[in-house]
Amino acid sequence: MLPTPFRPDIIQYAWVVPRLEDAARQWNRLLGAGPFLINRDIKVADARYRGRASGTRFSTAVAQSGDVQIELIEQHGDGPSAYRDTVAPGTTGFHHIAFIESDFAAAVAVLTDQGHEVAADGLFGDMRYAYVDTSATIGCMTEIVEDKPTIRAFFEAVRKARDRWDGDPATLLRELSARPSA
Repeated sequence: MLPTPFRPDIIQYAWVVPRLEDAARQWNRLLGAGPFLINRDIKVADARYRGRASGTRFSTAVAQSGDVQIELIEQHGDGPSAYRDTVAPGTTGFHHIAFIESDFAAAVAVLTDQGHEVAADGLFGDMRYAYVDTSATIGCMTEIVEDKPTIRAFFEAVRKARDRWDGDPATLLRELSARPSA
């Protein structure tokens, strides 16, 4: 059961970018963000876009900034997707906020019951996610991430990477094996 009123804690802000490496370097030069942990060609099971099977290919780079995670998303190709719904190919644009919720279905229902459509959903490992298209109301998508130990561990690893990083630009970009991303 979700609390009333529904007030989830936003834990991530995400931008769609033309190229992960360039965007991460810009974030680092401008705001000191880093290191960025890069997940390439993320595998999503049961991926759907607007209710239909989807094969959208994308990679992400994530870094911690204060209490929130910064996510950069590069879509590989220009086909229809939740990313292309709000950010045109070759441009950078704010895409979504995200929160983690243990009652995933109830959280999705809170937004869909208000008339917002699920733009994309699927599974990262054992964790469900959904991008709900709230862009007409708040100017961006809202990602709901199912609360699982794997996603909590991933977010903690991003925080630890930031805490342990010495700021060396040579270690700004860190390649990861396939892990869940939000």
